[in-house]
Amino acid sequence: MSFGAPLWFIALLVVPGIVAAYVVHERRAGARSRALISAPLLAAVAPRRPRWRRHVPVALQVLAVTGLIVALAKPQTTRAVTVEQATVVVVTDRSGSMLATDVAPNRLVAARNAAQTFVDATPDTLRLGAIAFNQRATVLANPTRDHDAVRAALGTIRAAGSTATGDAITSALEMIQRAGSQETEIDPFTGLRRETVKAPPSAIVLLSDGKSVRGGSLTEAAEKAKELKIPVYTVALGTQSGTITGSDGQVRDVPPDVQAMRDVAQTTGGEAFAISDAQELDRVYESLGSKLAKEDRKQEVSSTFAGTALLLILLGALASIRWFGRVI
Repeated sequence: MSFGAPLWFIALLVVPGIVAAYVVHERRAGARSRALISAPLLAAVAPRRPRWRRHVPVALQVLAVTGLIVALAKPQTTRAVTVEQATVVVVTDRSGSMLATDVAPNRLVAARNAAQTFVDATPDTLRLGAIAFNQRATVLANPTRDHDAVRAALGTIRAAGSTATGDAITSALEMIQRAGSQETEIDPFTGLRRETVKAPPSAIVLLSDGKSVRGGSLTEAAEKAKELKIPVYTVALGTQSGTITGSDGQVRDVPPDVQAMRDVAQTTGGEAFAISDAQELDRVYESLGSKLAKEDRKQEVSSTFAGTALLLILLGALASIRWFGRVI
């Protein structure tokens, strides 16, 4: 829990003062009773009541004051809420190394199935886009709430070519920006109007199984995503022992570039996964599908504390009337 106006907590210094004043008052009242009435007559003139009862109304009022001060400090809780306009772009490697069979039945089939699992796990309000890439990026589906169309597009991915991961991220960022809303800003000093494009809350899910060897810089693409505040969740698919057989009959090693993918996620504020099993890939994609449709937002809960304080005041007053026939 956080607080929007924590300086109000200084007012809590009043609470010990109230308690101290009450203790002094009780002691003086007792002293006056003993001074005016002799001890043998005290029990008859002022019958003893259970001692705890007379303290309850005051205790409730003190708690109420505390609650009101906390309410003034604007307490806030962080909750995960569904983002209606969120956009997520699924970016899938389709280079020739995706035919490696170290992830059964092969990396490409596992990636396609997991991407479709991701689509199934997302709420209908989430806008999804899809890009496949080898040495160049290909848009499969622009951001849409038609998840069936995205699922069908992902099923068309075929493996061929080399890897240009930086270009794939750049294409995804451009897609997200195109999906943004046009807004008008007015300069407070010049009064001039300026049109800007505000990107919706967004994220990229990037799956790659090899080292980027073509196209633009992967580091520069990650820095651009960081600048736009678009996290990239990376999945490095495959094992270090993965191989493919080229058209020339030569066997080539195709290990995933785990460190590069981890660096992208760390730079952009996303999360990195290194996966060597199809079932694990499905689980990660399913988890991301539900997670990325939400964001943490602070919600003020002052009314809860204020309402509780008012209830304590009422209970204190009712207890005082019930036991002593008067309000404190």
